[in-house]
Amino acid sequence: MSSSSVRTPDRAPAGTPGRVPLRAPGRAPARKLARAAQRVTSTALGPYQSAVVRIGFSLTWLLFLLWEYPHRRELYGPDGPWNWDMAQQLIANNHAFTALMWSESSLWFEIVYGLAVVSAALLMLGWRTRTMSVLFMIGVLSLQNRSIFMGDGGDNVIHLMAIYLVFTRCGQVWSLDARRDPSRGDQVGPALWGALGACLVALTFSGELSGGWLLIFWGLLVVHGLWWAAGRYAPGQPRILLDVIANLAHNAGLFVIMAEVCLVYATAGWYKIQGSRWQDGTALYYPLHLDYFSPWPVLSGLLASSGVIVMLLTYGTVAVQVAFPFTLFNRQVKNVLLAVMITEHAAIAVLLGLPFFSLAMIAADAVFLPTGFLRRIGRWGARLDVSGLVGRPRRLKS
Repeated sequence: MSSSSVRTPDRAPAGTPGRVPLRAPGRAPARKLARAAQRVTSTALGPYQSAVVRIGFSLTWLLFLLWEYPHRRELYGPDGPWNWDMAQQLIANNHAFTALMWSESSLWFEIVYGLAVVSAALLMLGWRTRTMSVLFMIGVLSLQNRSIFMGDGGDNVIHLMAIYLVFTRCGQVWSLDARRDPSRGDQVGPALWGALGACLVALTFSGELSGGWLLIFWGLLVVHGLWWAAGRYAPGQPRILLDVIANLAHNAGLFVIMAEVCLVYATAGWYKIQGSRWQDGTALYYPLHLDYFSPWPVLSGLLASSGVIVMLLTYGTVAVQVAFPFTLFNRQVKNVLLAVMITEHAAIAVLLGLPFFSLAMIAADAVFLPTGFLRRIGRWGARLDVSGLVGRPRRLKS
């Protein structure tokens, strides 16, 4: 038999299907889009980034509450200059949420403050993160909306992030929840949500909670009730659907956190450009000479004595803040500027005496930290860990 008898014909006979190209020209973008959609719906992205944001903000808020504990009544309580009547008038106009306005008694204030401390500590440890994230938000909003003029700028960031964390699955890694055996029945979680549901029913009938916040809290309760019911009675398709919705909510919340950080830096940088002191390079000279922002007068005076250093730091601050959102398209440049900004906030904590503002901004910056770097930190922490908190987690579906 000649070799020509087994040669594949150049043209297929009529009625027979021709060859299908290995890569259709128009299908590559569709496949990429399908893979992206599948990843967004099937995976809660950025587990390490969301965990470090959770730990960072809950730790910052916890340290602030403990540091100001001797002055809590003057800051947010009945002894503060922003008295009860003034707070009532403001809340009636802006409809902000605060549990402190449900009662004027000192005992109620101490209960709310104590719950804010406990919820921050438990959220930092990652114990029942779904429940604690809601209680953490309630504690932050209750105290900050009661006295809106108490803060140094970092409180605004904590205020927003406390809301965003409710929508994230921030306990996937580096948490007590991740260490819990999913095969064992969970009795504590349903009991916590049952207690919160009873409180919500009482608040609804008493009229203390109404409007949009009433719908939000009832919505959270219903969603978590459906999640528990699907996991126990319908572990098939209904649970898969709820898992997809939870992943979408998490990924959307994480994206909003990242966008919020970019917006903060972009607006701060562009507003600085419009200021004459930032334009002539002398803006940092003035806070270094204010007693309120000089915990180390000798160090501040030494830094302010050099006009070149003040000018470089002033221009450098503006350049970094304006440029950072654009560096997200280049990983190497982004990581360099991220290290610069974290160093800058650490310097602000020391030189200007604003530790909680700096901690809040560093926690916000941490959402952009590389996954490999965070995993390396987790491995280092696992070597020193005695409680098993940061060791290799068991991924939970709940």
